[in-house]
Amino acid sequence: MRGMTPAVLAAVAMLGLTACSSGGTGSTGTQTPTSSSAPAPLAAATFAPPAASGAQPPGVVHNTELVPAGAAATVTAGAAGGGTTVTLAVTGLRPNRKYGSHVHTKVCGPKPLDSGPHYQDKLDPVQPSVDPAFANPKNEVWLDLETDASGAGKASATVAWKWRPNEANSVVLHIDHTNHHDPGKAGTAGERLACLTTPFK
Repeated sequence: MRGMTPAVLAAVAMLGLTACSSGGTGSTGTQTPTSSSAPAPLAAATFAPPAASGAQPPGVVHNTELVPAGAAATVTAGAAGGGTTVTLAVTGLRPNRKYGSHVHTKVCGPKPLDSGPHYQDKLDPVQPSVDPAFANPKNEVWLDLETDASGAGKASATVAWKWRPNEANSVVLHIDHTNHHDPGKAGTAGERLACLTTPFK
């Protein structure tokens, strides 16, 4: 450093500070896209009994024995290449139990059937759809899960297509895992226990 003028010394010091500052910003910059890339929840609610009339709660329970008070669900969805990934997370259900779940076409209502049929990429001309050519996990979104000892569970499904606007509007929780193959029963999972209105786009 001997022979450097005060101005040169000051410039060297500033260069050092700038280098440190750039390093810090670079670290933060690499973290930001990671956190922002995680899909935000499309819907989240604690299940509640249906309203007697008017607007319904976002999460409607139809069977309080298998979906007890305090049970809740969260749905996230995001693009996956040219397709879509949907994740359902639940808490407060019956422990160590299997549940079926699918994306349905209509919003939740006071009656179990108000949520309509399963959303299908290629529509089965015969409804209700129980033909395995249409009622299958490539053409519908199936989110079957099994809860742990605390009643929590999680399921994800990825399909090679995207939603038609305003045609997929809820996630319904069923009493059983989904029937995969049996003609006349394919895609069925029994009683509708609860419904979470989810505006898929």
